[in-house]
Amino acid sequence: MRLLATLAVLGPGLVSGFADNDAGGITTYSLAGAKFGYALLWVLLWTQVILFFTQEVGARLGLATGKGLMGLIRERWGVRWGAFAVLTMLAANLGSTVAEFAGIGSALGLFGIPTQLSAAVAAVIVVGFITLGSYGRVQYLFVAVGMFVSAAYVISAYLAGPDWQQAFHALIVPQLSSSPVYWLAVVGTVGTTITPWGQAFIQSYVVDKRLRPEDLPASRIDVFSGALLTNVIAFFIVVACAATLYATGQTTITDAVQAAKALEPLAGPTASVLFAVGLLGAAFLGLGVVPLTSAYSTCETFGWETGVDWNWREAPAFYGLLAFFIGFAALFVMIPGLPLIQVMFGAQVINALLLPFILIFVMLLSADRKLLGPLASGRVLLTIGWTATAMLIGMSLILLVTSVTG
Repeated sequence: MRLLATLAVLGPGLVSGFADNDAGGITTYSLAGAKFGYALLWVLLWTQVILFFTQEVGARLGLATGKGLMGLIRERWGVRWGAFAVLTMLAANLGSTVAEFAGIGSALGLFGIPTQLSAAVAAVIVVGFITLGSYGRVQYLFVAVGMFVSAAYVISAYLAGPDWQQAFHALIVPQLSSSPVYWLAVVGTVGTTITPWGQAFIQSYVVDKRLRPEDLPASRIDVFSGALLTNVIAFFIVVACAATLYATGQTTITDAVQAAKALEPLAGPTASVLFAVGLLGAAFLGLGVVPLTSAYSTCETFGWETGVDWNWREAPAFYGLLAFFIGFAALFVMIPGLPLIQVMFGAQVINALLLPFILIFVMLLSADRKLLGPLASGRVLLTIGWTATAMLIGMSLILLVTSVTG
């Protein structure tokens, strides 16, 4: 019975974890592996710890209050601060959504399909599935796609024949540099792993699934599993590119699709195809989750009905916003000559720069015992949370300084 109860709670953490490895994430990890080899693997280990604790705090907020993050910010600090928070979230999410379309366009471009056509078809498919499906169907599809993408990159890394001893050494022992490009890659890697949308999504999804405070133990397992999967798959993507592209001097790739092409003569056609198809699946998964978070957050800010179990008539604002966010990003990526790689990587850097603003709200709310009762964060969670926020602010400052003086 306890196992069944735990399985019933699983979902929000796993979906969030799988979606973290979206098109922008895969591109960022590919660039990191090709440019710096195994040197940035230590970043994944540190973000693993931070991601678990920040996501667990988000789940606690949803379990204790039954409300989403933006709704709590509005209630606690008023409409102005709520509007500031949601605009910060939407700014980060827009870049991520455009990155998903860019990933789909790049992947399908291998088969001669124009970006404009792939973007239009992808937008219709994603909006149609989410609006016509129930919570269970949406969740099962997200998890299934995530598992497929994960398997694709594990196999790709294995076929690349990496130096596992060197990889695990780099994972534990940081290899630092004063190069602005290095720190840009660090910030981008953090930004694609710990995201503003992920922080809001975990809380909104817990609420949408109607989980309660007594579900905390199972929810913690869900969150830990999702965070672990996020960084394990990121590890395999970096390793695959480090063992092939970096090892052969191909350090100037422009996107994940180019990485997939370059893998073929080095690791075989199977690794190349899996890498490209994995990008396509990840982009579709991110395209379903990130705009969904934007719709959740906006509706929570203004007190509108929200949730995938509602239909169009019951929650017109929620589905209208979902369609708008997806449609706007699709039109944006259709701009002729748009530098897709800069858009995809830049979105991850923006995520990292805006994340501290969201985490400050999260940490302040998580310490409120009147609001959360026994689920309020204790000293350990608060210490880790504030330390992570301070580290992210510090990384942003390092990026700024090294860029100016570089």
